[in-house]
Amino acid sequence: MTENIATTAGGAPAPSQTGQPSQLYILFFAEMWERFSYYGMRALLVLYMTQEFVFSDDRAYVVYGAYTSLVYATPFIGGMIADRILGRKKAVTLGGILMAAGHFLMAFPPMWAFYGALGLLIAGNGLFKPNISTMVGELYKKDDPRRDGGFTIFYMGINLGAFLAPLVCGWIGENVGWHYGFGLAGVGMVLGQIVFSAGGKKMAAYGNPPDPEDLKRPKFAGLSKEVITYIAVIASVAVFSLLVRNEPVNPIIKFLMIATGVVVLAYLFYSSTRFEEAERHRMWVVLVLIFFSTLFWSFFEQAGSSINLFTERNVDRGIFGWEMPTSWGQSFNPAFILLLGVPFAALWTKLGTMHREPPTPLKFTLGIFQLGLGFLVLAFGARLSSDTGQVAIIWLILGYLLHTTGELCLSPVGLSMVTKLAPMKIVSMVMGAWFLSNAFANYLASVIARFTSVSGAEGGSAEALDPIQTVAIYGDVFQNIGLAAMAATVLSLALVPLLRKWMHGIH
Repeated sequence: MTENIATTAGGAPAPSQTGQPSQLYILFFAEMWERFSYYGMRALLVLYMTQEFVFSDDRAYVVYGAYTSLVYATPFIGGMIADRILGRKKAVTLGGILMAAGHFLMAFPPMWAFYGALGLLIAGNGLFKPNISTMVGELYKKDDPRRDGGFTIFYMGINLGAFLAPLVCGWIGENVGWHYGFGLAGVGMVLGQIVFSAGGKKMAAYGNPPDPEDLKRPKFAGLSKEVITYIAVIASVAVFSLLVRNEPVNPIIKFLMIATGVVVLAYLFYSSTRFEEAERHRMWVVLVLIFFSTLFWSFFEQAGSSINLFTERNVDRGIFGWEMPTSWGQSFNPAFILLLGVPFAALWTKLGTMHREPPTPLKFTLGIFQLGLGFLVLAFGARLSSDTGQVAIIWLILGYLLHTTGELCLSPVGLSMVTKLAPMKIVSMVMGAWFLSNAFANYLASVIARFTSVSGAEGGSAEALDPIQTVAIYGDVFQNIGLAAMAATVLSLALVPLLRKWMHGIH
């Protein structure tokens, strides 16, 4: 059974010198290294497929979309496994081991190793991602004013890893060898596991199995529930590898995304009917905000696909005679978060003490609005491209800046929102549903990215593409994304009063 730390320990853990629980920083560094590994691989993935395997844009986007959508779909199952069987601590450890193995397998060139590595990463992430985030929520009482600030600090750990990864893994991958870059991402994952294991004593009261004795008891053929769970997770790796391997299975992924989303939302809505009115209404708020989160991330996640290739093909990356590696563009967003994360956390805290902090639904609205502005800036920059189809890098930087400020309004408070509004009995499951919405968003992102496809033939050369043609295509798609985000902003703003009422006093 999932319990709040206030129940198990009589209150929130003792604060560190910064005012936050000392356990937060163990989770901070563990997540930082895990994100280093993920974003190191993500910065290289589409470039690797289009340049090393010479995939067409369409095929690269399909594989990328299948991988990223499954990466965010599996946390729903991982949350259930943690809640009902392993506990969050064991789930995080197993997930980390699988992900490290996946990154190291990416260091080998055969195609089977590539797809096998993606399967390992998908299965591992499903166990790691929702449960480490939920452990952060365990550190606070529901009414603890430090909660949003704590999640923002945790979010900065994510982005410190995301900032360093493209700079290090990206440079090594592009200049030394793709497989060395992927191998370095594996080293980052191992470091994350070491940090998490080293904090064992401080984390002893958190994330334990719901029934440790039952977990060890033989259940089938002399095997315990724990061992059976490990076998099932490892077997799932082959399934995930198959799902990302070939384009013909893309309709299967589409069906799985839609069917799973409908089933999960229906189940959560049904579950809400069993709670008292206040908890039921709060669950409805979670479901509405999950919708807007899905829309936000389907646009935002163009960063790893269409914006990445836009940077490669149409952004003038020359700086005083030196050409910036394409993958370094993936560091702009986390760099801005590192610069602005603390000011944003301080701003929310200051406004909170003055009783003027915007409610969570309004923060979501602000996030979507700024994301839309960012895409309109990219489209405007494309319209001002040179005679050779090159766009000044300042437009890419400004676009990422607006995407970042939008993200800071939505994503960290979204994680906090789940732990505040979801009933404690199903909080890990709801956290999994939050990440499941990102799964569908990433699938939609791959569909959107395919509108920018400019190398249609398998094995086609990216160098042969006409930059004048590609800049026009990217500009049109980015403009349409920006306008769609503005329409969503209007709808979200109209719903703010109703959602505030349903939150029943939780800000």
